[in-house]
Amino acid sequence: MGYIYALRKQTNMNKEIQGLTPQIVWKHFYALTQIPRPSGEEDASAEYVLKFAKDNGLEAFRDEVGNVIVKKAATSGMENRKGVVLQGHLDMVPQKNSDKVHDFSKDPIEAYIDGDWVTANGTTLGADNGMGVAAALAVLESKEIQHGPIEVLLTIDEETGMTGAFGLKGGLLSGDILMNLDSEDEGELYVGCAGGTNANVSFDYKEEPVGADSFGYRLEVKGLKGGHSGMEIILQRGNSNKLMFRFLYEVASLGVRISSVDGGSLRNAIPRECFVSVAVPFDVASIFEQKVKEFEQIYKKELGLVDEGVTFTYAKQEAPLFVMEKNAQEKLVYAVYACPNGVVRMSDSMEGLVETSNNLARVEVKSGKGGVLCLLRSSVDSAKLDLERQIESVFKLAGFNVVMDGQYPGWKPNLNSPILTTMQGVYEKLYGKIPTIKAIHAGLECGLLGGVYPNWDMISFGPTIRYPHSPDEKVKIETVEKFWNFLLATLSSVPER
Repeated sequence: MGYIYALRKQTNMNKEIQGLTPQIVWKHFYALTQIPRPSGEEDASAEYVLKFAKDNGLEAFRDEVGNVIVKKAATSGMENRKGVVLQGHLDMVPQKNSDKVHDFSKDPIEAYIDGDWVTANGTTLGADNGMGVAAALAVLESKEIQHGPIEVLLTIDEETGMTGAFGLKGGLLSGDILMNLDSEDEGELYVGCAGGTNANVSFDYKEEPVGADSFGYRLEVKGLKGGHSGMEIILQRGNSNKLMFRFLYEVASLGVRISSVDGGSLRNAIPRECFVSVAVPFDVASIFEQKVKEFEQIYKKELGLVDEGVTFTYAKQEAPLFVMEKNAQEKLVYAVYACPNGVVRMSDSMEGLVETSNNLARVEVKSGKGGVLCLLRSSVDSAKLDLERQIESVFKLAGFNVVMDGQYPGWKPNLNSPILTTMQGVYEKLYGKIPTIKAIHAGLECGLLGGVYPNWDMISFGPTIRYPHSPDEKVKIETVEKFWNFLLATLSSVPER
């Protein structure tokens, strides 16, 4: 009976979400939620798009790296309009609550309506960038809208390495205008973004056996909201790795020894949880336990307005057999504690925009090997380089290996963009106000794509999405219709060649 009830419930969710307006967009979005598509595993979603294109008589193919490109001819009388490339990415960020049983490689997303929003049960929703992909497919499918030549570019692996954008070749697309459908505030037009760099820290360490005079403990930082390390970094939310290592620094004098660390997950997600196994000498166990309680209250007080759900707890467990050699542990604790994290500098040229930041995303220690992963962002290349060197210096002083890779360029704003002018006028005509013009601290693919196709006039927009890259991700229902109507009106207003 339980299985039948769950099946009926999921069927009802399906009908409810696909019944939202505009149905032509929501049906594709819901279909995407049912296709597992974490970064690096986009084949099933690509096949969905290719089959859709074939069923609708559209030219479609995958390029050398796996991006999907679909082309649709102009509607009658619109052949002389500038060509538009609608662009999004096929992959999604796979994040879940620790108590949620979900395999992103094979399980569908349990999407549902929650008041004014669509969200998911304990996992990321994939509205980033499922809503943009769904809108592009809806444009391809519709027989009623007016538009010039349309090309749809759906890249792979945007969330972890921008592999699709890096691998795109020139000559595949002939459009004049790139509309990136991957920003997350309806009523805002984005004309620039930050560039980024991956910091990869690795080290080996010797293990030491644990004496018979120690208890085993498992430390847990949980309950943080996390979120998108570009979009939500400005909110100053807690970083589980930084909180954990702040505590480990505090109790180092008690002789607490680290056995393993599992903190955070993806580079572009602010870490929400961190788990550490430690050995604690018998004679300081009560002091250690009291320190955990004290620090939980410190964290609750400091983060109460932005991360009210934070918890820091301990649980006794069997003592570990081995711990990190003391000198290696000290170096790790000092380096992670000292590593820059969060907002480093705000922009001087655009109010409210983060210029430079770092997300200390992942710390892992196990069986003689350790690693730290960061994602640095900046809209100023020299500032990004400076931050790279700061982080490199911290970890090299500890004797660790540091590699900076995956560098991608920012997208420099062009306030004289013709499509920007057109879209401002279209939005004002539709909604009675001029949209806000912004740059974004997150990394969009526009900088890379514009390097391959320098003739493109580029802009980014989308519906309102909150808490992407976290299990709290949700999309505001009413903004999807506004975004869709705005997209259609823009396509019908694209200037002539």
